[in-house]
Formats: sequence, structure tokens, C-alpha cells
Amino acid sequence: MNQKEVSELRRRFRPDKNAISRIYGCYVNGGGEIVSELDESLGTMPQEEAEKYLSLLKKALSGTLGKNLIDIVFSTRQVADSPEHRLLSDLRHSGLKDRSLRQAFYQRVIGSLDLEGNYLLLLAGDEYDVPRRGTDDALQPGDEVFSYFVCCVCPVKNGRNELGYFPGENEFHSCAAAQIV
Repeated sequence: MNQKEVSELRRRFRPDKNAISRIYGCYVNGGGEIVSELDESLGTMPQEEAEKYLSLLKKALSGTLGKNLIDIVFSTRQVADSPEHRLLSDLRHSGLKDRSLRQAFYQRVIGSLDLEGNYLLLLAGDEYDVPRRGTDDALQPGDEVFSYFVCCVCPVKNGRNELGYFPGENEFHSCAAAQIV
């Protein structure tokens, strides 16, 4: 991918531009065990929550190519015979809907990471076509539809104590924020 293509994907992670229907993921504890799974419709969740998920996905594509975003080149043999490539291709073709493929992917990612503490794996898939300009300079649908998915590894940290207002008591008290992604 080049910087223009990455920028195009980043622009899609906005509430008014995305075509992501579901967010998938799992919450992993410090021992590498899946504690909880996530399978949520982006369209039915509150707008503020949806924007937070989209923001996390957008952050996964931040940085510059070659520095924060690294292009991993696969040899022809790796692509043709690799179980990893088959898993990624099957996930993309299923639109992330196949739970057993997602489970296998989670296990591969968890097994390859060496992170301390809890983290959240987020997955989202999308399809789009790149519009083209017609002879009348109007935008027309593109000839090709591209499908992709993004995976984010989000560390989860403990929140700090805050001062919060309790309306029932009409007082302020110390309260601890839960875990923050």
C-alpha cells in the first residue's frame, strides 16, 4: 500500500463515510486467555460508542509508511502454501462473519504477541469501490470492489481515581474509572 491508499482507508473510519456493519474482537487477559468476545453491530450502538471504535481503528493506520506502518512482503511460496495466508484470505472472503475463522485468527495473534497486561483485539471489515470521473466530470462507481479488514491490538490500562458527582446524594465522591482501552 502507498500513503494515498492508507489515507483513503483512514477517511473511511468516520461515522458518515464507513460501511462497516459489525465490530468483532476479544478481550485478552495478561495470561493470554480470551476473557470476553465482542460481536456488535456498529449501526445499533450509540453514536458516541461507535465513534470511539472507529477512532481506535483509525489509529491503527496512523503513522508513516516504513516507520509505523510496515509493508510485509510475502514470497510466492508463502502465499501459495501458507496456512496463515489461507486464514487471512478466508477471513476476508467471509467478511469476518465466520466465528471459527475469527477464533483461529485470535489464537494466532495471541500466540504471536508478547505483551504484558490485558488488551483488546478489534476486527472490522469493509468493502468499497474507488469512484472514477466520467467524461462529464461526474463521479461514477468504480470498476473494482476492494474488500479488506483491519485488526488492532489495543492495550487496556487501569483508570485512575477521579472525583465524581453523585446526583442521588447531591455530593462529590472519589470514584475509580474502570479499565480504559
